[in-house]
This record gives sequence, C-alpha cells and structure tokens, in this order.
Amino acid sequence: MSDSHPPYGGPSDPNAGQPWGPPPGQPVSGQPWGQPPGQPISGQPDPYGYGQPGYQQQPGYPPPQFAAPVQPPKKNRGLMVGLGIGAATVALLALCGVGVGVIVANGDDDDPTPPVAATSAPGGNTDPSASPSTEQTPDDDAPNNNNAVTARYSSDFEAVCEGSPILNAKAYSTPSGSKAYTFYNSVDRPSNWMLRSAGYGKSYYAKSDEFDEVSVVGCLKYQEGSEGTGRKCQLKDSSDKIITIDYVSSRYTLTFYAAKTAQKVGDGGTINAPAVRCPSFVTYSKSTMKAYASPDTGAIEAALDKFLG
Repeated sequence: MSDSHPPYGGPSDPNAGQPWGPPPGQPVSGQPWGQPPGQPISGQPDPYGYGQPGYQQQPGYPPPQFAAPVQPPKKNRGLMVGLGIGAATVALLALCGVGVGVIVANGDDDDPTPPVAATSAPGGNTDPSASPSTEQTPDDDAPNNNNAVTARYSSDFEAVCEGSPILNAKAYSTPSGSKAYTFYNSVDRPSNWMLRSAGYGKSYYAKSDEFDEVSVVGCLKYQEGSEGTGRKCQLKDSSDKIITIDYVSSRYTLTFYAAKTAQKVGDGGTINAPAVRCPSFVTYSKSTMKAYASPDTGAIEAALDKFLG
C-alpha cells in the first residue's frame, strides 16, 4: 500500500511523509528540530501536530526539540518591600518617642552598620538600664588609653615616660616588692629615652627578660637650663681621628609611674649627671661638638632604695 493511515481509523496525518529529523546519514547534533526559525514560541499553534490526537511518531527519528522560554529579568521587589516596612517602622517608633538615626551611604562597598535604637519605657522616657554600658568596671585592668602598648622587650617600657601604659605590665599595688626600670631622656631629643639600670641584686631590680614582672617605671627628665661648664675631652672618632669635645654635666628630675596605667605614683627628686672624668665611650653632636653626661647610677639607686625598698 502506498498510503499510510493512522491506526484505529483516526484522521490522516497532514504531515505524513515529512521526516522530523535530518535526512538519513546526516549528523543529528548542530541543527534544531523545533519550529522554524523566526517563529514565536508562545501563543502560536503547533504546526507539526506534536501532542495532538492522531499524532504518530515516525519510526527511527527522535521527537522534536523545543527551545526553553527566556525568563524575564527579576525585579528588585525585596528592596521595595523592605523600604515600605522600614518606613512603617520609623513611623511607629516616632509615635513611641524614639529617635532613629539614618546612616547616609558614603560610597563604600561595605554595608554600613545599622544604628541601634534605645528602648523606651512607657511614657516616652528612655530606660538607661536597657542600654549597654561602656563604662569600665573596677575589675577592668586594661587602661582606657588608645596609646597603650604591649611590651615585647624591656626597652618598650620607655613608652610610660611618654604617657603610654603597658598592657602586659604587672599591676602596681604598693611600692614595697615592686620591680622597676629607669629611663632618662636625651638633651637633644627629649622624646628619646634610654634604659639606665641601677640597684643590681636589689629586690626591685629586674633583668631585661623579666619585663612582665615590672610594675614601676622611673623617668629621668632633663632639666632645661641645668647645663654646666663643659670639660674638654680628646677622643677618637669612628675614623680613628683625634677630636676634642665638650663633656657637659647637667641635672635630671626623677618621677615614678605605674607601668600598667602610666599614672604618677611617686617622686625621686633631683639626680645629678656629673662630668667629672672623660668617658671612654660617648655619643656627641657633630654640630655643637658636645656630649652630655648620663645620670649618676649611685644617685638613681639611692632614690630607688628610698621609694621601693
């Protein structure tokens, strides 16, 4: 028989004889088998009768493929809903007597931290017990100072002489039993402090690796105008050239501070820096050819004995 009829006496297939796939011997991939190009997908009748009553798939050919519809772009409905809820919340808080601050975006990529609204008691009065407290309690041993530092070496304790507490220093309670470091500043550079050890073997003496046991720092500050007459000393410079310098005496004021808080805890009086003998090693200023004597170690030890002994 030359004509093909559908089974069970159904209507004839208008597309009979038209293959769904490519001609035999042609590759299957690379060509779509859906509707002709340029035809819309939705809203148009199926010209091939796929899925209609009486449709019969041709043997040896795969079923036609259909393109997936393109999803429309999503709209930021969540933002609009959030703005609406936020406006309602602001209006509600305003009726309750609570002020709400709105953070203005400054162009940074990071999201700003949301403001915290204070809880209001009935009647519109703010309840201070409901707000978190930022005050330090007496048990807090960390000083409220942005310049506080953590010491890694004994020389780091010089920061106390500039008003910076040492976070990992031992807490100061009483002078007796405390360990101490002493520093003196430079005449030419007042903010430059140098360690001056004294009282070796005494109870307050601390080695360089015992800085975590130190609770007191003695600061020897140069007294302006206390410079004495210089002593002429001949020394060799770094190139072995003989030079002459003025070795100058002066005075210092000793003050004791608690290392952990940088608060003053005592006075050590005046300490002389005598220039009796020319030193074997000294630093000097090339512009003035002056060198300043260091504070007397014996006088520092006597002051430590009096305050910490």
